[in-house]
Amino acid sequence: MTGWFSFLHGEATAGDVLALARVERVLRDAGSAYDVVWSPGFRADGTHFADVDPAAYSRLVFVCGPVHGAQVEELHRRFAHCVRVAVGVSVVDAGSPAVTGFHRVLARDGAGDGPGLDLAARAPALPAVPVVGVVLTHGQHEYGGRRRHEEVAAVLTRWLAGRDCARLELETRLDAHDWRLCGTPAQLEAVLSRLDLVVTDRLHGLVLALRAGVPALAVDPVEGGAKVTAQARACGWPALVPAERLTKASAEGSAEGPAGGSAGSSAEVSAEGTLERWWDWCLADGRAEAARIGAGFRAAESVPDGVPDAADGLVAALREASEAAAGR
Repeated sequence: MTGWFSFLHGEATAGDVLALARVERVLRDAGSAYDVVWSPGFRADGTHFADVDPAAYSRLVFVCGPVHGAQVEELHRRFAHCVRVAVGVSVVDAGSPAVTGFHRVLARDGAGDGPGLDLAARAPALPAVPVVGVVLTHGQHEYGGRRRHEEVAAVLTRWLAGRDCARLELETRLDAHDWRLCGTPAQLEAVLSRLDLVVTDRLHGLVLALRAGVPALAVDPVEGGAKVTAQARACGWPALVPAERLTKASAEGSAEGPAGGSAGSSAEVSAEGTLERWWDWCLADGRAEAARIGAGFRAAESVPDGVPDAADGLVAALREASEAAAGR
């Protein structure tokens, strides 16, 4: 079983891999044994062309994508003794060696007949995974030597790469001219409200997630804590990780878990372990807590514990400042 996902200089798209899953299901139902060849750049632990002895196979299937180019032609040379079939492919040039080298081509388009349904459409159902917005900053140089932004971002992104989730990089900065960015707060809130979780080291990443009723796994990127820590406290939001927990090899004392109790007796608590505990909490109990806090925000109520926002005192401050200025 081969495809563009097999080539070192190919690519593995979601559609290609789903098409493969559809063909695998068909072959399993027919009782046919098979191996799948993966690009080492995509699945380092899979079977690669370098591991394959062509003589051990009698048939080759090429799945999805265009049947075109030198890499497909090389398959015909290397597996010349095999029966070769292409399935769910696009035929760009019916007379090219890449196409004519197959004994049968079951095309989805370009073969002269009407187009057929892409194989990915009928692939087996997939497990649900959380959709996670990632809102990070590499700025905030006003914190000087207390900045741990680069280290925090490196730990977070490396850890997120290993989570089974759909990651969506987001930016709180608005831009009316860059199509990749939101142009209004309403546009950003529309995205946030559809997420399962936000991972952020930004104050507004935390606040806007909670405003949308979405739990946030927040990290304060400033050593000793700064505005993210202060805002988490003001919001009454517990899922906060200090920069030191991620950037130091060990934590002093026992770690405090999501429920406020001891998470372990060892002082050596991994950054990954801390993040995973809050991740689990956010996707469980944190959903209801974020929804409660967000509802309070939207109802224009005070944040938990009666902590006001600064605008509540603005009118009085303006009046007092004006009176003081007039009396000078």
